[in-house]
Amino acid sequence: MVTDRQVRSLMRYRQECSTLRAAAEKAEMDEKTARKYVRLGKLPSEVRKPHTWRTHPDAFEEVWPEICDFLENNGGLEAKTLFEDLQRRYPGRFQDGQLRTLQRRVKDWRATEGPAREVMFPQRHFPGRLAQSDFTHMDSLGVTIGGEAFPHMIYHFVLTYSNWEAGTICFSESFESLAEGVQNALWELGGVPDVHQTDCLTAAVNRLDNPEEFTQRYRALLSHYHLKGHRGQPNSPNENGDVEQRHHRFKRALDQALMLRGNRDFESREAYEAFLRKHFEQLNSGRSERFREELKVLRRLPQTRFDACRQLDPGVSAHSTINVLNNVYSVHSRLIGEKVHVYVYADHIDVWYGTRRVDRLARLRGKGKHNINYRHIIDWLVRKPGAFERYLYRDALFPTSRFRMAYDMLCQLQPERGHKEYLKILELAAKESETGVDEALHHMLNSDEPVSADVVEALVKAERELPSPRQVRVCPVCLADYDLLFCEEA
Repeated sequence: MVTDRQVRSLMRYRQECSTLRAAAEKAEMDEKTARKYVRLGKLPSEVRKPHTWRTHPDAFEEVWPEICDFLENNGGLEAKTLFEDLQRRYPGRFQDGQLRTLQRRVKDWRATEGPAREVMFPQRHFPGRLAQSDFTHMDSLGVTIGGEAFPHMIYHFVLTYSNWEAGTICFSESFESLAEGVQNALWELGGVPDVHQTDCLTAAVNRLDNPEEFTQRYRALLSHYHLKGHRGQPNSPNENGDVEQRHHRFKRALDQALMLRGNRDFESREAYEAFLRKHFEQLNSGRSERFREELKVLRRLPQTRFDACRQLDPGVSAHSTINVLNNVYSVHSRLIGEKVHVYVYADHIDVWYGTRRVDRLARLRGKGKHNINYRHIIDWLVRKPGAFERYLYRDALFPTSRFRMAYDMLCQLQPERGHKEYLKILELAAKESETGVDEALHHMLNSDEPVSADVVEALVKAERELPSPRQVRVCPVCLADYDLLFCEEA
């Protein structure tokens, strides 16, 4: 079959050669065929007629009206599903090898007679006009901190004109995480765009039956930065398409960076955050030209950040606990019966009594969880040792696995008073050193020595009395000895 390339070559060689035969030979074409295309003055692709005839009988001609009925009533049906239905209703009539024929027929029907498909309309973006943001889960990257799994999310912020982006680690789609992520991005950006768009985040958008589009706290955040809020339609992630696309590309690039790094484990969360900052800087470095255009039109930041924390005033129960957003936290027993002020942030809560902050606790994720610190209740637990056995939060009273092993050993050797002995050890950890007690238990468990509070206390005190390796004593130098060297030379 003669190709367009051959005919183009023929036309070129015809100018160089004296005869048509010579030009046809150079173009690797028969002289008769060459004469035909010279006469037509067209390429083979221009004279080829479309293939409209069938080479085989249509095996689906009789049942095609039934198939069309199915497709018109439910356009989501796949050709394979329809084919399997035909095989069930007409046993032995249709063979597996005919599936591809039906798939082509269905594809042609959808393209020529089927329902209209959703159209994605490209958008025109303007500098400093629009920012989009959303949460994205990062668990698929397998990041670990100190060898432990680190399930987390990234609050992702993108300027749609330049694609400048920033991100903040978070653990839930709470308003506190949203507010912290927005503010971190704006203050890193150094200015404020006109509009901030999200999808239907529960942290920002009210339910459809609510007359107010945005929640009161989110409206306050927008007002603080003089931002206009905009939300996408429910179940329409394409309306937040810029940040959705950046999710995919950001995580793919981060995955490559982690591969290049050689491992996915970090010493601390701070080390991982530093790695993320460097990664965002690298991604943004190629957007500097458009980013400078955005900087020229961004509005000024306010004087201070928006206080995004939630304020609660729970009372301290007789259990020495407070309930914060359906999670239980312990506080010191001296606060029982008092009312404290709690400030809830994205990843921690601060507990204040009067004008003094009495504790900072890691915020629990989800609901129905508890955070019990044995130091808050140990004073009365040693006075009421019988409460330990069936204490609702007993598992929280084993700071490390060695404490649990020591408790099991004490209960095995002293069934009647093993729990009392363990509480003495726990009190020692609270008042002296948890690390020191843990090391003492490690020594005793490895040497198969019987565990007792007295021996643990002795080991902790002995360790405390040892000089630290950093306590180096340097004897003073007598400079007169140096002078003697000159005297001897003389």
